[in-house]
Amino acid sequence: MAINQPNTLIQFKIMKALIPILLIACFMAALVACNEAKSDPQTANAAPTKDSLVKRGAYLVAVMGCNDCHSPKKMTAMGPVVDTSLMLSGFPANGPVPAPGLNDIKGGLVVFNGDLTACVGPWGTSFSANITSDATGIGNWKEEQFDQAIRHGKYKGLDGTRPLMPPMPWQDFSNLSSGDVQAIFDYLKSTKPVNNVPPAFKPAGKV
Repeated sequence: MAINQPNTLIQFKIMKALIPILLIACFMAALVACNEAKSDPQTANAAPTKDSLVKRGAYLVAVMGCNDCHSPKKMTAMGPVVDTSLMLSGFPANGPVPAPGLNDIKGGLVVFNGDLTACVGPWGTSFSANITSDATGIGNWKEEQFDQAIRHGKYKGLDGTRPLMPPMPWQDFSNLSSGDVQAIFDYLKSTKPVNNVPPAFKPAGKV
């Protein structure tokens, strides 16, 4: 059976001409789909929900070690563990203050109490703050105030106050994003309120 060469050649040339057109059409279709996805409110970067902020804040508080100093502990056979009934409530108002030896601080030591909520160093004696949602914690704070405290090291987030003292690592926290600060603040405002007023910071040399 003879092959109709002219017709085959024509078909080949038509297919060859259509390939670039098909490729361009596919590219344009993908571009349009991408643009539609960006403009679609369901797929665009929407503002985070309150619930998502609280969950992220809980994660950040955990990985940043806030419980290490701000939560009273219970002593167990495996060492101190967080007392969940007092979580993030700071140094207990009537708790025992660390009492270093006469030459400990002069010798360069820093002394913590047993649950790490108080610390004595060359700067004086620091007591971890209550950061629960109670009025004695940060219950009455505004987010801007919290930002000034955690990222700029201002006591209670107020202008004209003393800096936050060690071991509070606010210099490291200064690298937090505004979104992270908002998430942490929203989480702390959602915590169980614990009424507790830790003692005031005692500068070195003052009783």
